[in-house]
Amino acid sequence: MPYLDLYTTPLTAKTAAHLLRRATFGPTQSEITAFTGLTATQAVQLLFSNASYTSVPVDLNDAMPTVGQPVATIPWDGDRNSELGYFVAYWWLGSMLGQNQPVSLIDKLTLFWQNHFVTARETVDDYRYIWRNLKLLRDNAFGNFRTLVIEVTKDPAMLIYQNGSENRVGAPNENYGRELQELFTIGVRDVAGNPNYTEDDVKTAARTLTGWTVTNYWAPGSTTISTVFDPARHDTANKVFSAKYNNTVITGRSGATAGDLELADLTTMLLSRPETAQFICRKLYRWFVNSIITADIETNVIVPLSTFFSSPANDWKIRPVIEKLLTSQVFFSESNIGSIVKSPAEMMLGLLRFFGQVPRNMLTQPAAFRKYMDFLYYRMRDLQEPILDQPTVFGYEPYYQTGYSRVWINTNTIVLRGEFINYLVQGWYEIEPGYRLQIPLVELIEAIQPNFADVPPLTPTTPPTGTPSVTCVQVLDALLKNLYATDISQAQKDFLIDIILMQELPRLSWEFEWNAYRREPTDSYRRNTVQGRLQNLMRYMLRMAEYQIG
Repeated sequence: MPYLDLYTTPLTAKTAAHLLRRATFGPTQSEITAFTGLTATQAVQLLFSNASYTSVPVDLNDAMPTVGQPVATIPWDGDRNSELGYFVAYWWLGSMLGQNQPVSLIDKLTLFWQNHFVTARETVDDYRYIWRNLKLLRDNAFGNFRTLVIEVTKDPAMLIYQNGSENRVGAPNENYGRELQELFTIGVRDVAGNPNYTEDDVKTAARTLTGWTVTNYWAPGSTTISTVFDPARHDTANKVFSAKYNNTVITGRSGATAGDLELADLTTMLLSRPETAQFICRKLYRWFVNSIITADIETNVIVPLSTFFSSPANDWKIRPVIEKLLTSQVFFSESNIGSIVKSPAEMMLGLLRFFGQVPRNMLTQPAAFRKYMDFLYYRMRDLQEPILDQPTVFGYEPYYQTGYSRVWINTNTIVLRGEFINYLVQGWYEIEPGYRLQIPLVELIEAIQPNFADVPPLTPTTPPTGTPSVTCVQVLDALLKNLYATDISQAQKDFLIDIILMQELPRLSWEFEWNAYRREPTDSYRRNTVQGRLQNLMRYMLRMAEYQIG
């Protein structure tokens, strides 16, 4: 396998859909069509160039005078803190769904960084801080990893979440000094299992980071927040690290610039170790390609990719690394298509996008937008992926626990995934009068035969003549189009038609029922007959393992 060599074959519908499933939260049919025929380089460049969505979260409570106002500009309101924090998450879900923007990978990569540099809404507990943190990650998602490490370290939400604002000379708080090494840069151990740092390195990093604090946290009526460095709280002594870092000494400074200067030195030290680039590249590979990293992949993908990432020529720029990975031979390898169990975001947002079930406009229809997001957010939470609220600093469990993406599936979540499918297939959730979330199954089949005024009559013994009927095979083909990452067998197709769709009735019975509906489309009995069959089929198809992987 050529591994990181450029994939030069023009994209087919299958490979275009694969790229879009991994780089976004799931494609639409029109996006797959648009990307088919492009080269991998053209497609990935387009995913980057389309990343220009600039709206902001707003108050979605239309009973409040601030409805439609940007959340971050609403003076601190402790009574509405939780509600406004949810609205930040709701805005981001809307962006993940691609609302009012062309398809791009900005939000899939932002979620990677937000799950890497974790700050949880419930713990930070200030809606302004959460939005600022999310905007920082989103603005820098394609940028420079060195810059990201420095800015995240000083970010107000991170200082609250990791108790960095309590870190002072004489009473250092080790939380962030530990996580900066364990989770954000070098990782606990190298590939051979050797520790990458010592406990003394944790304490020394904490001393290096003393003096940072925040303003206006929970301050009634305040409209601005910021990070400040207080020289009086900073440890000005030299910081001596262990042999793991070649006994690096960070010179102690004093004065207003001490915090920035020592943070820059600390970041340089962490990034000087090859294990840091390797740690980040492993996580990117698991996020975009495959959760299993074999010795072969370590040698031929992770090591050269990480060398490129940290090279003087690239200097820790993120975008070129993502471009190299997403345009590589290994990314498009048949063994990596359908190799990851979809996260709740990929399964749910992907289903909504694929079948065109987009939310209402956030600014002009805030109540409907909020109701849509209430439905989506809480079901994602029940499936172990509450947006902006990871359960621990390690992030969502399937991205670090043994088993990785398979951890998304258990006896509880598989039932809840099925319930979500039922809601969309049956149309059980009403967003507003006249608008339900529902896959338009009958309309999808009507598109096969758009002109049906002259649908031919059928008799029990006479096959259709004249205008062709829509057959069971055509129905299944229409519903299968780009739905799965991998192909299904002919035996599976026959089972779906004969057992699930037709329930062991002759296939010709479908054509009689369908043509009867097409002759009288306003007859509720005839519509319900064909819709019921289609719903049974779609409920089953979306529960199949082939839909749960991507």
